[in-house]
Amino acid sequence: MRDLGVGFKYLVKGQRWVARHGKQYEFGLIPGLITMVLYAAALVALAVWGDDFVTWATPFADDWSSPWDGLFRAFLTAVLWALGLLLAVLTFTAVTLLIGQPFYESLSEQVDRDVSPDGTAPESGLPLWRELLISARDSLRIVVRALCWGVLLFALGFIPVFGQTVVPVLGFFVTGFFLTEELAAVALQRRGVELRDRLTLLRSRKTLVWGFGTPLGMAFLVPFVAVFLMPGAVAGATLMVRDLLGEETVGEEAEGAETEEENVTA
Repeated sequence: MRDLGVGFKYLVKGQRWVARHGKQYEFGLIPGLITMVLYAAALVALAVWGDDFVTWATPFADDWSSPWDGLFRAFLTAVLWALGLLLAVLTFTAVTLLIGQPFYESLSEQVDRDVSPDGTAPESGLPLWRELLISARDSLRIVVRALCWGVLLFALGFIPVFGQTVVPVLGFFVTGFFLTEELAAVALQRRGVELRDRLTLLRSRKTLVWGFGTPLGMAFLVPFVAVFLMPGAVAGATLMVRDLLGEETVGEEAEGAETEEENVTA
């Protein structure tokens, strides 16, 4: 369970790193701002026209007596908006990273150079168009996985008690895992680690991944927070990748790796 704390430390360390590198932080805000505007417009549209959509999709409720028809449709409208919000959280990172691939690639490289003993960073050696293509392909595959989980959790949410207690908790852990995968992909793709191997690597340290991604996913539920945390989240994920791959890290950020070594020894 100590891995939960170690994962959270990497999230904090990433935020501290961008706080000390103001230009990299400002540079990394741009993709998040673009994605936020797009998602905000989609959620507003869902809030405005969601009731009309539910009414159109449930014609069988037209003959129900009042107030049951209104209560039923109001419940479905709330669930629809909640599902939209969950999917927005699950896919926000993937879309932001896709839009901001060059931005976050540069930020991740700077983090690697800053904490590497020899001041270098791994490079994929691929042209930008090829990296964008791979990133788009992998992001789509992850989004499909996230959507499948989202639909499953949505369905489980109708189970009395279980749906209102256990399902939201499961939702946060699922969100945390996929958020971490997308963020870690920036550093892992530069190292030539394929999606299947990335998932295997992260599953081998699930508590570390949850410690990093779950609080981040909860924070992303607060409007605008995701935009300002994204640069630090990319930096923190890069530091965590170095730990997962056993790469030497120097400076203040090395504390997490040392702590993990102590945990393994214990």
